[in-house]
Amino acid sequence: QVQLLESGGGSVQPGGSLRLACLLTTNRTYPYPYYSIGWFRQAPGKERQGIAAFTSSGQTFVTDPVKGRFTISQDNAKKTLYLQMNSLEPDDTGTYYCAFRANVASLNLEESVYNYWGQGTQVRVSS
Repeated sequence: QVQLLESGGGSVQPGGSLRLACLLTTNRTYPYPYYSIGWFRQAPGKERQGIAAFTSSGQTFVTDPVKGRFTISQDNAKKTLYLQMNSLEPDDTGTYYCAFRANVASLNLEESVYNYWGQGTQVRVSS
């Protein structure tokens, strides 16, 4: 069992920055040797979409809409994955989720392959 907790959302003006955090906790005695973590967002009235991925081997991927503005980093000691979001635009508004895929290190951002999900954190970009 894996629990994920997102934080760091809020309201910001266009051009501003936010750093989202995804804290992972597990009751497993031994951590998963291979895993993937995805960041997804759901804009108001739209379907949820994957925007960034991270694997246990250190690979990262961001989708075209956020490329050059969003970056992923991990703090192993804190068991936290971060999504640094710069140059935010109104279209970045939405609920942001992190998700965990056990036993596979892949940059796949299809929702159906992820086993565990956080509750989400809200981001609002508006002037």
